[in-house]
Amino acid sequence: MELEIINLSAGYTARPVLRGINLRAGGGEVLALIGANGAGKSTLVRVVSGTLAPRTGCVRLDGADLARLDARQRAQRIAVVPQGARLPEAFSVLDMVLMGRNPYLPLLGREGARDVQIAREAMAQTDIAHLAAAPVGELSGGEQQRVLLARALAQSPQALLLDEATAHLDLKHQADLLQLARRMARECGLIVLAALHDLNLAALYADRIALLSRGELLAVDTPAAVLTPALLQTAYDVPVIVSRHPIYQTPLVALASERDRAAVAPAGMPLDEAAR
Repeated sequence: MELEIINLSAGYTARPVLRGINLRAGGGEVLALIGANGAGKSTLVRVVSGTLAPRTGCVRLDGADLARLDARQRAQRIAVVPQGARLPEAFSVLDMVLMGRNPYLPLLGREGARDVQIAREAMAQTDIAHLAAAPVGELSGGEQQRVLLARALAQSPQALLLDEATAHLDLKHQADLLQLARRMARECGLIVLAALHDLNLAALYADRIALLSRGELLAVDTPAAVLTPALLQTAYDVPVIVSRHPIYQTPLVALASERDRAAVAPAGMPLDEAAR
């Protein structure tokens, strides 16, 4: 299975946001989208999800052009977990997760035993099975994000899109959500496309990272190849210092303070490295 984004350009009214994007992601892979505010991360997620039509190019999933599918067909293939979505407070957790089965129901039809089983399996996968009868309004923010992830998994999708889904969560719940998404990618062969602000979380949980800058793809590669001082300064317009995680050896990105910026080369590389 493969998600292909081919020569994609997109935007809103007369304002172009994305230009000439080419990306591929395979089943079982977590591909993180990073970049400064306005770089086009959420716009790219919207195009892939089908809520925004591309101006040029196309998005294909398992060879099918998503623009040629209707909303129901797309929802059977792609699920989205948004950031901080407002949920109906009186609905139970099970009711919310069952909404993920809507793309498979006949018009005015109701969920059957198989749909309930799939919803309960999704709740078990996301560790919220014990909350099935709880009103959504009584849950914490982290628990509500798990409900949204369970609803997405109940769609039985081929691709899972995380649109800055960790933005309003504390560190533990950010890590839990991304760990769950990565586990689902590995166990179910899902393609996970995750727009993220936190570069260190992207380094820990993504197989590859796509760095967007001003609507263009600046780099796509492993975290170690993309999270470099030079590339990050180009994309974010601020010097950074990149070290290594003491256990996993993934990149650790730190902002250079005003005091330390004089010790960082213009390209974003520490002076001792730039002088080599």
